Amino acid sequence: MKLTSLNAIHKSLNAKIVPFAGYEMPIQYEGIIAEHERVRQSAGLFDVSHMGEFWVDGPQALEFVEYATVNNVTSLEKGQVQYSCMCLENGGIVDDLLIYRFSDRFLLVVNASNIEKDWAHLSRIAEKFDVHMSNASDEIALLALQGPDSKKILSKLTPSNLDALEFYHFGIAEVADLTLILSRTGYTGELGYELYHDPKDSEQLWLAIMSAGKEFEIAPIGLGARDTLRLEMKFCLYGNDITESTTPLEARLGWATDLEHGDFLGKAALLKQKEAGIGRFLVAFKVLDRGLPRHGYEIFHGGEQVGIVTSGGQSPSLKQGIGMAYVNPPFHQTDTVLQLDIRGKRIDIMIVKPPFVNKNTG
Repeated sequence: MKLTSLNAIHKSLNAKIVPFAGYEMPIQYEGIIAEHERVRQSAGLFDVSHMGEFWVDGPQALEFVEYATVNNVTSLEKGQVQYSCMCLENGGIVDDLLIYRFSDRFLLVVNASNIEKDWAHLSRIAEKFDVHMSNASDEIALLALQGPDSKKILSKLTPSNLDALEFYHFGIAEVADLTLILSRTGYTGELGYELYHDPKDSEQLWLAIMSAGKEFEIAPIGLGARDTLRLEMKFCLYGNDITESTTPLEARLGWATDLEHGDFLGKAALLKQKEAGIGRFLVAFKVLDRGLPRHGYEIFHGGEQVGIVTSGGQSPSLKQGIGMAYVNPPFHQTDTVLQLDIRGKRIDIMIVKPPFVNKNTG
């Protein structure tokens, strides 16, 4: 197991540590529900240093990233972040990622569990382009400060004008006397920031943020609450909601898939799928009875199976079961009532328009 640069702090806080994507990671401290509510109501600090980071530069860096991902990278301004996917030739999703456009290079932020796979995939593509890639995953640590009070907390630690940093933009900033990449992004649906920094500075940065946030009752947050927070927003989790067996169109990531821009890997397959008609869609649903949906549970309309759950659980905000599932048309339409099979018992669920809770990205 690899250790993040904050492993000792997590253990000193009596965090419950679990193996995740090859790392020892904190799944909870005080408890998932309490941590979830802290992020929704005030602020929380996440160690997400397990994420992967690849630098891309060279004469054809733009052309390479444009070909390797499904969104329109050319439209990105310098200092802007873009959500996208990498696909196989058949349209299956290799991974979802964030693309950071610098003046002279790109930073690709990928899922921890896919670092080796993504590196191999991109390296094969890079052979056709005049580019240079470097895997900086072990050289970059990452903290996520999330919640409605996050700007107030961060403003105590930086001279930067945080009001000028727009959603899904980033810059080089001084925070707690450290120079780092400050991004206004996150995986919770709340106002928040992600701070990319040198691992040797992690403890200094963590302690400074926790101290500045004390008056706002900031708390450390584990991966458990990170999952419930993202589920309430219907944010996809790779390995559950999106895989190499699903396409961006099926996952309803069309807003991050630009089929009109230049050639990219998987484009022909996605155009063909769109023309032929998409056979399943990723939907959000609420449980109308008592019971919790889990990954792999089947969904029925009468005696016909019409879907399968990809993510599910109890929503701490709504106090009811919620989930995501692939459902065949026409049963994917909002307000459709279907039946969820829980170990042989059928309970009613309703397809709803996401997100489950209102966004508050500030």
